[in-house]
Amino acid sequence: MRFPHPIHNLARHTAALLVAASLLTACSKSADAPVAPTEIAKDTYCALDGMLLADYPGPKAQIHYDGTPAPDFFCDTMEMFSLLLKPEQARKVAAAYVQAMDQTDWNQPKGAWIDAKKAFYVVGSKKRGAMGPTIPSFATREGAQAFADKEGGKVHPFAEITTDMARLDGGALHDQRM
Repeated sequence: MRFPHPIHNLARHTAALLVAASLLTACSKSADAPVAPTEIAKDTYCALDGMLLADYPGPKAQIHYDGTPAPDFFCDTMEMFSLLLKPEQARKVAAAYVQAMDQTDWNQPKGAWIDAKKAFYVVGSKKRGAMGPTIPSFATREGAQAFADKEGGKVHPFAEITTDMARLDGGALHDQRM
């Protein structure tokens, strides 16, 4: 009876492991690829209130969740922040995009999607979005500052936006007696 040479077995096993490792690496790279923003269509609606996005002015937002093929769209950046900043937000976010208002028209924004975490925001301006008071998004600090100089408000990077800034009630006081 003849036994296989141990060096040949080792070489075969090593080759098989290398092939398996390269396949796993290729799979993980495609899974880690950044999720691209999705354009708004005429029938794209807001995930929170069902409003048609194309019917309203101001910056829009989209959140892509892990394991979900299509993003949730929002008719206003305020809605995006109200979800992302909630402590109970448990869904894993793959990407979040906002429209750069220094690169598109306020009244009919199209395209100009940028990473929400890299954008600059103006809090407290007099300009209104789809839901009333909004937090406009900009690709550059200079664009945000030019907007703030004209419309009021203060420029903040993403990391400085708080839940108090992103109130969906428009700052209205609610009757606490109910």
